[in-house]
Amino acid sequence: MQAHLRIARPVSDLQFAKTMYCQGLQLSVIGAFEDHQGFDGVMLGRAGMQYHFEFTHCKTQPVRAQPTAEDLIVFYLPDNHEWITSCARMLTAGFQQVAAFNPYWDLKGRTFVDADGYRVVLQNARCAIIA
Repeated sequence: MQAHLRIARPVSDLQFAKTMYCQGLQLSVIGAFEDHQGFDGVMLGRAGMQYHFEFTHCKTQPVRAQPTAEDLIVFYLPDNHEWITSCARMLTAGFQQVAAFNPYWDLKGRTFVDADGYRVVLQNARCAIIA
């Protein structure tokens, strides 16, 4: 089975979230919708990826994001130059660097938080469970 993962999150400002994630993670708009039963949304990804982000905003009953300090999206970037460049790009895009709640993520990574409190970790290592 070939699976594809969609990470769906409500956001307070759809345009701002789109801009942050496109710039910070070098994503592109792969789909969008307006006023779909009260919801606007945008899907962000890149060709060949097995996942994409969907950010939504409900005009009639806005949903407030409620992530915790342990709700993480982790990207493994084993190349040190790519990792350093990616971390700088996250800051330029408007993400804030924060200390990880779990200190493990600070050993070889950096944790960033977006405007709604969602956390993204850029880990300068290979994922140990991927062969």
